[in-house]
Parts: sequence; structure tokens; C-alpha cells
Amino acid sequence: MSKRGPISTALVLLFGIVLAAACRPSQTVERQTKDAALEAQVKAKIASDVGAATVTAVEVNVTNGVATLAGPVRSDDEKLRAEAAARSVEGISGVNNNLQVSAVEAPGMATTPPPAATPY
Repeated sequence: MSKRGPISTALVLLFGIVLAAACRPSQTVERQTKDAALEAQVKAKIASDVGAATVTAVEVNVTNGVATLAGPVRSDDEKLRAEAAARSVEGISGVNNNLQVSAVEAPGMATTPPPAATPY
């Protein structure tokens, strides 16, 4: 059984302090609660202003009052309308619009039924 020297004890202690500090959330519980409420409001606003199909395909995250939108949309117009809807929510201080205009419809974005199979 070996004894730890003062340097290795200090390194272990320092590692523990760094690990403990890294595990602390960067937001207070109050801020996390506010952001969760804002996220729900942004999703509801996008659903009402742009459409339910869009809100099911779009991911919304709010951190410190800044909304980040990500996922596929059908057109540039839909992308801009989603951003405008998010910006209109009281308490949102900024919007990061990472929406991607996609020619291929994502699940939940279908507007027309698939073609019927033809028998051979």
C-alpha cells in the first residue's frame, strides 16, 4: 500500500473541485422554469401562425431568453414566418434561426398522401 504524496493529493483535490464546478447548471432553477415556459409559448405561436405540421418538425430550445429553431421547413417563407412567430413571444430576447429549407418532407410535414400502388 503506497502513500500519496502532497502533489498527488493536491491534484486529486483540484480534479474534484473542477468536476464539481462543471456539474453545476449555468442557469438558476427560476431561469430554467422561465425558459421552459417561453419554449412552450414559442411552439404554440409557431403552431398557430405557421401550422401544426411545422411545429412537429421543428425543434425549439430556449436558453436565457434566446430561442433556437432547428429542423426542416418546406420553404423560405415558412422559415421566415417561424422566426417571426418566435420573435413575437414576449420574453424572447433573440432568435437563432437554424431552420433548413428541405425539398424532402420530414415526418409530420406531409401535405399530400402517397400515390396509390398500381397492380401489375
